Amino acid sequence: QVQLVESGGDLVQPGGSLRLSCVASGSIVNIWDMGWYRQAPGKQRDLVASITSRSYTNYADSAKGRFTISRENAKNTVYLQMNSLKPEDTAVYYCKMTITTKMLTLVRTSEYWGQGTQVTVSS
Repeated sequence: QVQLVESGGDLVQPGGSLRLSCVASGSIVNIWDMGWYRQAPGKQRDLVASITSRSYTNYADSAKGRFTISRENAKNTVYLQMNSLKPEDTAVYYCKMTITTKMLTLVRTSEYWGQGTQVTVSS
């Protein structure tokens, strides 16, 4: 079983910064892609940024130039550094990871989601 736990969400003023973290734990053999998504009230969940196992990154247009995704494989952790935050960045932010697990002789690769962390940008 795998758990993803996000942290770092907060209330911040426009122009401020936050760093989100997401740590995976469990019977992990390997973590492939990692990503951050966000969902504002009444809207669908959208990709913010993703990073492959080789650290290739991809960003939504709204995140380019302001957000940076990174990963620390030894800690099974993905980060999202968010700068120059705007009110429209307000949302619940979720991490997602593609993880290979092994329990006894069963090896499987699945996608896992965290529980979400609230980011509110307001003066």
